[in-house]
Amino acid sequence: MSKQRQRVLLTGGAGFIGSHLAEALLRRGAQLTIVDNLDPFYDCAWKKANLEAVERVGTHEFHALDICDTAQLSQIMASHRPEVVIHLAACVGVRPSIRQPKLYERVNLAGTVNLLELCRQFHVSRFIFGSSSSVYGATSCVPFSEDQVELRPLSPYAATKLAGEMLAYTYAHLFGLQVICLRFFTVYGPRQRPDLAIRKFTALLEAGKPLPIFGDGSSARDYTYVDDIVAGILASLDHEFRLPSNNPPFEVFNLGNSHPVKLIELVELLENVTGRKATCEWRPPQPGDSPVTWADTSKACRVLGYRPATPLEKGLTSFVRWYRDAVQVCSETPEYRKSQTVDSSVQSLLE
Repeated sequence: MSKQRQRVLLTGGAGFIGSHLAEALLRRGAQLTIVDNLDPFYDCAWKKANLEAVERVGTHEFHALDICDTAQLSQIMASHRPEVVIHLAACVGVRPSIRQPKLYERVNLAGTVNLLELCRQFHVSRFIFGSSSSVYGATSCVPFSEDQVELRPLSPYAATKLAGEMLAYTYAHLFGLQVICLRFFTVYGPRQRPDLAIRKFTALLEAGKPLPIFGDGSSARDYTYVDDIVAGILASLDHEFRLPSNNPPFEVFNLGNSHPVKLIELVELLENVTGRKATCEWRPPQPGDSPVTWADTSKACRVLGYRPATPLEKGLTSFVRWYRDAVQVCSETPEYRKSQTVDSSVQSLLE
């Protein structure tokens, strides 16, 4: 697709991945509209800081809006007439979805249907869906490849992401909407959500507090730096469909690093990067967690030219530098001082 002043509607643009993507889209000249409801899953001050960073890169429109609000979303689509919708907004997290499955069903399924139906009504050319490696679930085949049919999601979150892919396929089949589903593998980097392991462990290490380790430390994740994920999303914008004429314009790509790292090895790397010694607090395995994620990225490399370029230790160094800078800014506020030097968002998730 042409890059020239492309009209893009991005949902979830105030979040971790979304804010980095928003900056990249502005740098390449997109006419950008961001929709994000600033959900209080974690402290909204972090999301507002993300939006301020996006604002420094370029002009865009922002709408504080729930994707389940069909009427307002329709007005925005009518006003901006996007050529592309990039859908990253979602209720996130494996463990919270077990506690609140109906909320995840409403936002992740009904919200996605809203967007797909509006794409049909307003003749949007392309729909890019932010999916998750969690859709693979308990499959025994590693590394995970896009042509696997044995998908066994282990949580409501994972199930909603797989269902979102299937809904998107239906719209590609029925209405010719160009759809690309991107399965993200354990994304980390500056602005990472506080509920995710790297952010949580860094906050606890900096505060001299023990790290909760669920299981025996052998679970492994395919940690992928956020800049590499953004590069993959941008490549999917430029992808030209060359499928047989009887196939709908639908593709699925893994975006990962193709190098799983055990949890205990991650702790050791964080010790090296932070210069702090960890005390591990061993806990039982958590329901819904996959034992391993491991992306086969050969299709994305071949079709999209995707080449993850950030080794884990280098990415962790960048993250810790950002975290320390961000906490230094936050430390000037009374709210932060109340957290007793632990990231307050992390503290609330551990209580």
